Amino acid sequence: MKRMAVAAVAVLAGALATTVSPAAVAAEGPSADLLAAMQRDLGLDAQQAAERLRQESAAAVLQRVAEGFAGESYGGAWFDAATGKLVVGVTDAAKTDRLRKLGAEPRTVAHKASDLDAAKAKLDAAQAPAEVTGWFVDTKANAVTITVKRGQTQAAQTLVEKAGAVAKVVETDEAPRLFKDTRGGDAYYINNAGRCSVGFAVAGGFVSAGHCGSPGDTVTGVDKTAMGEFEKSSFPGNDYSFVKTNSSWTSTAKVNHYGGADVIVSGHTESAVGASICRSGSTTGWHCGEVQAKSQTVNYQEGSVSGLTRTNVCAEPGDSGGSWVSGTQAQGVTSGGSGDCTSGGTTYYQPVNEILETYGLTLTTG
Repeated sequence: MKRMAVAAVAVLAGALATTVSPAAVAAEGPSADLLAAMQRDLGLDAQQAAERLRQESAAAVLQRVAEGFAGESYGGAWFDAATGKLVVGVTDAAKTDRLRKLGAEPRTVAHKASDLDAAKAKLDAAQAPAEVTGWFVDTKANAVTITVKRGQTQAAQTLVEKAGAVAKVVETDEAPRLFKDTRGGDAYYINNAGRCSVGFAVAGGFVSAGHCGSPGDTVTGVDKTAMGEFEKSSFPGNDYSFVKTNSSWTSTAKVNHYGGADVIVSGHTESAVGASICRSGSTTGWHCGEVQAKSQTVNYQEGSVSGLTRTNVCAEPGDSGGSWVSGTQAQGVTSGGSGDCTSGGTTYYQPVNEILETYGLTLTTG
């Protein structure tokens, strides 16, 4: 058993060496425009932004290995921007030394990640009142957080009872809505009427938000020429879709940076909670922030959507379906949120990996 642990550490060290070296970061090519956006929205200079991307890349590799070492005691993980380290929660304090040797910052927690996921699954199966705006596994708090409109905490009581001791209620002034009325560049038109933004190009078409259209709906491109039609779509429950394009359109790995050079997507490795992330949308352009939580359920007026990722990035109506990237790694497509890009807000995205897996699609990369 000891030899296996040593061997695993050696494998991890090799993976980290190739993943997080300055040369590797340079090879992925975070553009000056991307670094500038991180500087604007995260308060970093270009050097700090590049270093953060390097640290987050290391954390993404370490997260997978640390979860394996923690086993049943795994309590979740997140990237701590202040220390540049991956924090790993465990219910078994005896495993903290091993995690620390791997390079993680261990933290003893009360609840296993599997228990939190199970509690959230109970909420997903429940009928939520309109006063409840959503719920998610709050990795840092080691709890399931239920968000409710201010002054309406009693409305969440039934959900708290279903989730049990792992649940906490947080009041909010947010009122999540769908960003369906998209406008602006890198847009596409549905049935020559509503608009949404392209998420990511895949072989044969592109992915976007599910609430943008239904199978059979026709799509025209930003130049108003025929583009294709929705072949698959899921909403509510999920919020993703696949648009099959015609032979006039060619899939590329580009994401519109709005005012800067296109970001070239190189893969789709999922980032950790706490990692920086940037969003491209046709109404508000390019904005950055951080991943706050994963697997959130959002209770929109039109129906609940589960499995979304919560961020503090702003967005506005017109940004639906747009691309989310961390460095040059594709992360997801815009679902909805609250607030705006003047006062700030919360925005949720549908993770792209679930879309690719569900529909058997291949992401276009450069």
